[in-house]
Amino acid sequence: MCSLVQKYNIPGPRYTSYPTVPYWNMDTFSGKKWEATLAQSFSESNAKEGISLYIHLPFCESLCTFCGCHKRITKRHEVESPYIKTLLKEWELYINLFSERPKIKELHLGGGTPTFFSPENLKMLINGIFMLAEKAEGYEFSFEGHPNNTTREHLQALYDVGFRRVSYGVQDYNETVQKAIHRVQPFENVKKATEIAREIGYTSVGHDIIFGLPFQSLEHVKETILKTKELRPDRLAFYSYAHVPWIKGNGQRGYKDSDLPSAEEKREQYEEGKKLLKEVGYNEIGMDHFALPSDSLHKSMDAGKLHRNFMGYTASKTQLMIGLGASSISDSWYSFAQNVKSLEEYKQLVENQIIPIYRGHILTQEDEIIRKHILNLMCTYQTSWSSNKMLFEDIEIVLEKLHEMQLDQLVTITENTLQVTQKGKPFIRNICMAFDVLLHRKSPETRLFSMTI
Repeated sequence: MCSLVQKYNIPGPRYTSYPTVPYWNMDTFSGKKWEATLAQSFSESNAKEGISLYIHLPFCESLCTFCGCHKRITKRHEVESPYIKTLLKEWELYINLFSERPKIKELHLGGGTPTFFSPENLKMLINGIFMLAEKAEGYEFSFEGHPNNTTREHLQALYDVGFRRVSYGVQDYNETVQKAIHRVQPFENVKKATEIAREIGYTSVGHDIIFGLPFQSLEHVKETILKTKELRPDRLAFYSYAHVPWIKGNGQRGYKDSDLPSAEEKREQYEEGKKLLKEVGYNEIGMDHFALPSDSLHKSMDAGKLHRNFMGYTASKTQLMIGLGASSISDSWYSFAQNVKSLEEYKQLVENQIIPIYRGHILTQEDEIIRKHILNLMCTYQTSWSSNKMLFEDIEIVLEKLHEMQLDQLVTITENTLQVTQKGKPFIRNICMAFDVLLHRKSPETRLFSMTI
């Protein structure tokens, strides 16, 4: 395994979309085209499956130095109400493009720190959204909670408006690691936040654990998982720290590259962690996710309905996902669009009745086919091009790139079908990269992605 780690540990995307953001073609994109694909997708899917809504709440009181997300550090809570008003105005701009009242199947509050906002303001935001929308059948609403500041009042307020899933960022319980990443949160805080959610009636509580953090050892990962066992969250994200300090606005500083575990150490942390999780009842779901058999994500995998988008893995697929808030990304299935990142510019555009996007991509027919292959691999570990609808021009080049992986027993290819082996699952990002024809045609001149392992 060590030699394979050395061989395949290269920079690569996490494939929450295809094409990946650095390969979006702005020459063929425009706001009008985005709005047209949005309206088309809405009319095709709203009545049948509903839509997804991601709302970005960017404020944090302090900077976590492992974080690569877009955020604004402040202790001034008077920013809450104006930002919510802007979000609701942006939502109205989208409502004006729809032919009927939207049915929301999935809604997720991400950040930043959503629980930076007061319970009253969060409730006001959600009630404002549903003044112009309704809940789809089988809806699932979730939010990211910080264990240090998620109160009973937060959990109750969001429960009252339909939320049944919460995920807490744990990362690691070791104090040295927590100090290095500027995220000190005792086990007791996570325990309390988890238990209150269950008392109120949340049906899915998730924990996020990261391996490969500065000063993190194999023993730290094991200890974190054993503590996690005590709380038994319904699902877990157990993922590799993405070291991307070159990205502007990134908080990844305060430690050196030499403070990070090596690729081999990271892989050992993952393999041992995965083994421990299996022993305590969790099954692997796609890439970097684990769940108990009773969780909706596990049931979705069993039913072959697992989906992946800019929110990560989701229990059901919606054709249309709208992102509200600064830096949010939307997906109409036929195109992608990202909002401006500056809070000031975001507010100004919305006040001027302009949907605040600044870049995007209109998918070509080839893009759509390859996207389906990558989604298949990410969600089911297999794909097929036996149908003409799944064939594309560079399939032979892709097969050439997969040949080495076949020799390494990472994949099995029979006629027109590819199956990822158990040995190949840790290298799923590399396998998806073989299908990424845009990456083949133009390798990046500068570092864009985190390492795959």
